[in-house]
Amino acid sequence: MLALLIGLGTWQVYRLHWKEGILARIAAAEAGAPAPLTANPSPYQKVSVSGRFEYDKAVWYGAEVRDVRNVPQMGYFQIVPLERPDGPPIMVERGWVPDVASAPVDNPPGVVTVQGYVHQAQGRSWFQPSDNFAERHFYTLDPKAIAAALHLPDPEPFVIVALGPESAGAYPAPAQHLPRPLNNHLSYAITWYGLAVALVVIFGVWSRNTLRA
Repeated sequence: MLALLIGLGTWQVYRLHWKEGILARIAAAEAGAPAPLTANPSPYQKVSVSGRFEYDKAVWYGAEVRDVRNVPQMGYFQIVPLERPDGPPIMVERGWVPDVASAPVDNPPGVVTVQGYVHQAQGRSWFQPSDNFAERHFYTLDPKAIAAALHLPDPEPFVIVALGPESAGAYPAPAQHLPRPLNNHLSYAITWYGLAVALVVIFGVWSRNTLRA
């Protein structure tokens, strides 16, 4: 048991350094300006890319409750393929849209330039609902699976999450900044190491009482 508790604490220390590296990379990307999209962008890198949105192939991703005019409302993130003449399509998460929209969804025509950050594809976990292909509602951010459901060629292996100001008169509501993952690994490590110390103390007390008996 002692080895297990120490192992769990050490694992959390490794996770702490890993998460600090991610947060440092996000902070550096947040401070920089968007750069033209390259073939192999880094995760969380701010980029800009131009193309035409295929609005007829829009899908929904995830689910999130937000306050709309001080009233909680369920909504989803709109993902639209961006067609480019010089590369494969890119899945763009344009932003959050309430399920009962109080404002129209803005679909700019023609060639548009999207500024956002690179979000890596996700793998499915046991806790995520199954994708609803009939309603085009996905719960795993997997651009290849989304493209296959839309009968599109293989897209870029990442998603661009659009950044920009919110518009009071239209949706989607794009992201305002890069994500900020929680970093609780230090407290977890202290907890596991603390339990290891408590185990040693309890074992010592038990051993002393046993020897006296």
